[in-house]
Amino acid sequence: MEVWRPCLQRGPGASRESVLRTTPLAFPMIIPAGPAHPLAMAAIHAAAFPPSDAWGPAVIAAQLGQPGVFGLIDESGGMLLARIAADEAEILTLAVCPEARRHGIARALLAEAVSQARARGAARLLLEVSALNEAACRLYETTGFMRVGLRKRYYADGADALILALPLMPNLRPGANTES
Repeated sequence: MEVWRPCLQRGPGASRESVLRTTPLAFPMIIPAGPAHPLAMAAIHAAAFPPSDAWGPAVIAAQLGQPGVFGLIDESGGMLLARIAADEAEILTLAVCPEARRHGIARALLAEAVSQARARGAARLLLEVSALNEAACRLYETTGFMRVGLRKRYYADGADALILALPLMPNLRPGANTES
């Protein structure tokens, strides 16, 4: 299967089109995001979300600098930011360039985030997703997430946010409080 990789080596001021110029890649490769990655992550985020919802490099860099936050980047055109606090992990954002979708990148990023959250002691993983984002809702449903809440009219377009949870410990219910 051939997937596509955005050209991640562009500097500040590069157009969205030049940053997203694609080249073939034989397989996706997920790496930890670090200080060198906010520009590339922002380009991916901008390609995946409407301009009003896109996170810029400064926002992503600030998130990566926060305690408990980790990022993942897939050279094929995907990125994920997550946060761990106490025994809970939260997906802050997950984005895949439209040109790279339907190749398992989001699923691979999610699997790696689950693995890292477990390794860092999280008992469950939470996220919010637009009820209108059918593809993302299907992804989360097929990976075991369960609805634990709803935020009415949460997004700028008026869409509701579904609050989803995935237990990371055996025998933990998705909405269960892990405090004793």
